Amino acid sequence: MTTDVRTGVRADLYPTRGTAEMITPRQDPVIWSAPGAPGPVPVKDLQGFERDGFLTVDQLITPDEVAVHHAELDRLIADPAVRADERSIIEPTSQKVRSVFEVHRISEVFARLVSDERVVGRARQILGSDVYVHQSRINVKPGFGASGFYWHSDFETWHAEDGLPNMRAVSVSIALTENHDTNGGLMIMPGSHKSFLGCAGETPKDNYKKSLKMQDAGTPSDEALTKLADRHGIKLFTGRAGSATWFDCNCMHGSGDNITPYPRSNVFIVFNSVENAAEEPFAAPARRPEFIGARDFTPVR
Repeated sequence: MTTDVRTGVRADLYPTRGTAEMITPRQDPVIWSAPGAPGPVPVKDLQGFERDGFLTVDQLITPDEVAVHHAELDRLIADPAVRADERSIIEPTSQKVRSVFEVHRISEVFARLVSDERVVGRARQILGSDVYVHQSRINVKPGFGASGFYWHSDFETWHAEDGLPNMRAVSVSIALTENHDTNGGLMIMPGSHKSFLGCAGETPKDNYKKSLKMQDAGTPSDEALTKLADRHGIKLFTGRAGSATWFDCNCMHGSGDNITPYPRSNVFIVFNSVENAAEEPFAAPARRPEFIGARDFTPVR
């Protein structure tokens, strides 16, 4: 637990869910490994990640591997037992599967992907330590009306509701379908990871049941988002199946609805440093379930 040695009170570096929004300068590094530390990410890309909060890989997995993982996604969402599991999130309008959480625990195919050195090696290099999976999921986002994910910082939620004390987590979104500029792709405000936007309003009990379908608590105001967008701009990510986007836990990001005929499906993995293990929530009445915010801190091997 992170504790102020002078007062004995747990330190909260990033206050949120209070009476008003507030900006806190980032207190943590972006790249945690020492300069020149070995790993699969070139120095130039690490510098870009430090500056912008993200990096892209044009082909992280091969077309044959994409086919294997896409077939596994299709198998999971077609399985009635998976659909009935609490780890599956259903679209409110279409009643189609929107996401399946803890996918690396229910699928050997995705478990192997998590431990693939092309994936976990980049996480170790960025975070400068062994890592564990804080969260994993497949996002299906089928065509003709799949809803988007409103603007948010993942760390704001993981800090407030899961108890991650520091910004020492990184996410990767691996495309299993083509990411067009029209089918609800990921958008990030470059450089927004350097400031923490604490949101207004208390966290309702069992907030995750609503937030996984429609974000409410932890959502920035229109005014704050406008200022961030004016300052940083907005980057839209496109790419073929097999490409990947890595982004810092505090990037302001979101995605729009998909009203095209073309699905946008991906596998999403969050790696957290073993030296940044989750504590008690900083701004919520209780922990979220472990399939959303892990309490098993075993390093990925």
